[in-house]
Amino acid sequence: MIDTVTSLYAQSCNNALANYRLLKACRLLTSEAIGAKRTSFFPSIIHTLNHILTVDWFYVSALEDACMGYAAFEPEIPCPQFEELEREQRSIDQLLMNVCAALSAERLERPVRLLRDKRTIDGARHRLLLHLFEHQIHHRGQFHAMLSGTNTKPPQLDEFFLDSPNERAVRADDLKDLGLSEAMIWLRRS
Repeated sequence: MIDTVTSLYAQSCNNALANYRLLKACRLLTSEAIGAKRTSFFPSIIHTLNHILTVDWFYVSALEDACMGYAAFEPEIPCPQFEELEREQRSIDQLLMNVCAALSAERLERPVRLLRDKRTIDGARHRLLLHLFEHQIHHRGQFHAMLSGTNTKPPQLDEFFLDSPNERAVRADDLKDLGLSEAMIWLRRS
């Protein structure tokens, strides 16, 4: 049985892997396809990807006890070019993994302060992380559906937590590209 800290770290690795796969699929699209109007919560792939990025900036800054508040969302599309967005997303994914790798049972009990609109919200760190992971899964699902309307096949995103040789093989190369391994994730070894 794994503990909460290991589970949250694994969630951060799953988050990075899913983002990596979606961004890798995007590399096969033209800039016109990435910016094309589509049906979803946000009107394009680039808009959706920027939202995922800015939400990460918002919550990860809070997890580092330096919440940037709504400045994280200004401008709404800080990275209109895919290459810059990919670089920034990889960077914040790594930072989130580092934040989660540094968690301890004691640190999980420390509240997180969010600056929202004109109010401050103090909340439990583990609940903020669960919220962040769920939020990102929600929008990646929308992005995944938008990819279905392009000439690029949406990537596999849901085998991360399955523990069988076949499933581990599906993710091995991508984990290697991210500098991760099964042992690093599940046994928290570097």
